[in-house]
Amino acid sequence: MLSKKTKSGLIALAVVAAIGQGTLQRTVIFPKWSKDFSIGKFESGGISPDQLLFAMAGFREMIAGILWVRADAFFDQGNYDAILPIIRLVTALDPGEIDVYATGMWHIGYNFTDEEQRSDRRYIPSAIALGKDGYRKNPDTYELYFETGWLWYHKIDDYYDNAVRLFTEAQTKPDIQPARRNLLAMALQRNGEPEKALDKYLELYERAKKNYEADSSFGNRQNMETIEGNVDTTFVRLVQRGWVAKEQGRSTDGYDNSPPHDVGFSAKVTVPEANILRIEGSWNVKPVGTRVRVVLRDENMEHATTGGFDWDYSKDVYLDPPKLATMMQDQLFVKNRRFNRKVDMSKDPTMYPFIQDNYVIEFYYNPRSAPPHIQDKFSWDGSGMTDKNYLNTEIRPGQRVVFASLKISRDMIRRMGEWRDKVPVCKTPNYLESNRVTGLNGEDVVLDIPSLRSSIGSK
Repeated sequence: MLSKKTKSGLIALAVVAAIGQGTLQRTVIFPKWSKDFSIGKFESGGISPDQLLFAMAGFREMIAGILWVRADAFFDQGNYDAILPIIRLVTALDPGEIDVYATGMWHIGYNFTDEEQRSDRRYIPSAIALGKDGYRKNPDTYELYFETGWLWYHKIDDYYDNAVRLFTEAQTKPDIQPARRNLLAMALQRNGEPEKALDKYLELYERAKKNYEADSSFGNRQNMETIEGNVDTTFVRLVQRGWVAKEQGRSTDGYDNSPPHDVGFSAKVTVPEANILRIEGSWNVKPVGTRVRVVLRDENMEHATTGGFDWDYSKDVYLDPPKLATMMQDQLFVKNRRFNRKVDMSKDPTMYPFIQDNYVIEFYYNPRSAPPHIQDKFSWDGSGMTDKNYLNTEIRPGQRVVFASLKISRDMIRRMGEWRDKVPVCKTPNYLESNRVTGLNGEDVVLDIPSLRSSIGSK
């Protein structure tokens, strides 16, 4: 039997433990749960009380692994909504799970789509927030800096300074893969800094050359030759696109970006059926390769900007997008100087709820993301492009873009009220019901794309 003194000691210890547990629950555990795990912000993803007990007892990594195996089954089933809370639980239980962060960002940013495979862009701020949480908790590896930069570079395809900043940080990490170093030079070009891109290519070439001299394998030789080709191409483009002349304060007359070409943008939107748009218009550039961005969104959508969006507004990783908001983004492919696209939003009422009374349709074109054969005329800064109606130099400082906006009401989109029996139409004032595209003086104009390696001896 225990002595009276021993019993008293155990009772005292139990009291201290109970007080300590209560204090911990009140000051640490409950506030943490309320902030990150309570209903409305976080769902358990099927974690049981026993599993939570294991997690609190120091088995967090094991529970994270169990949950991630469960998430794999949800991926196979296409049950994407069920994966979101598991991603957040796994990264909370084991912040060192780099692959979960990376997969989660891709899943949130790319996997939620409508019937026509348009991404639900309301999720993108959460993907960005997850990436930021990941690289802040794993600052010694390149991967999450790179993956977050990739979202800016590829998915958002705008505000390229963010991609440059994150790719640059990724390059400071010793574990970065050689092939992924090249993306920084490409991001610098999209950010309107081709001379810095050339410097980066030259730096990469010296690195690749040393690797090849140390190990003359096929992979090292191929990498070196690829970078050498990028160096040569960038040199030629800097000259032919008038960039060097501009930087030296000389006239750009006679270079490929001079004189600027009028792209002759116009657009018309009709609503043939409820929640279905027919978007038509002109773009006075004959070679294929132009894609004009079109966005339909709530007129007073929170965090929206003219011709863009503040994708980095979220300070926490919220699992649900603003479900009452409507935002659709698509690309208008130009062929024979015209575009004509049907945008069907009738099958996805949760993605396009159309709750608000008024909406805007924005058209946006930035030559920084254009293919090289188009940039050979327009250059990286848009100096070879103009539009007598819709050239804009304000919404993207230091850039020449094409931007136009139309207003449309919910009744028009949903074919209600006065629009029940007549087809709604909204269009830019310069829209013509014709395939004829004219230049500044009314003449027919076709853009002649110059050859990349045309003669530059006189320049």
